[in-house]
Amino acid sequence: MEKEVSIPVGIVIERRSVDHPWVDHSWRPVAVVPGVDRVEQWQELRRGEDWVRYLCASLPVTLHRKETEGYRLNLSGEQPTIFVVLSPSEDEGDAHEVSASHATVSPYEAQDYLDCGELIVEPVPMPPALIAWVTDFVEEHHKDEPFKKRKRKNHVEDKPIFGKRLHPIEQRFYRGKKLH
Repeated sequence: MEKEVSIPVGIVIERRSVDHPWVDHSWRPVAVVPGVDRVEQWQELRRGEDWVRYLCASLPVTLHRKETEGYRLNLSGEQPTIFVVLSPSEDEGDAHEVSASHATVSPYEAQDYLDCGELIVEPVPMPPALIAWVTDFVEEHHKDEPFKKRKRKNHVEDKPIFGKRLHPIEQRFYRGKKLH
């Protein structure tokens, strides 16, 4: 039983023209392609009147056996998704302003990336082959943890605090008596 497994996916992102006073286009992931091992450079896939789609990277989608609760949540939705993280490009001379940096099927992990505020995190529909792969992993590794209600501890009165004896006034306070 492996603790984690990975599968490579190709990331398809779209550059779309927008009508905005400060920005002339936007970037967003639109698809993943299972089994794409390596992408040397961006490849233009399709072009429309105001958009272009690129295969920009190959990233591993890794499943960890201790995170199956998040995977189950994702699979229980109407359309299971892969969350793709786009980060600003590190090269100023780069023709593309973003790069794909991470892909996950855990909504909890995606939320952690969203908290940063500087990254683009978008859900992309999960292909049927990946749905089957994630489902098999969850069925093999998921263990329901029963809810354990915490029991209250009884309060012990007149217990010395930090190794000191309580003053008589403190003793009255800790017994619930009002101070006069």
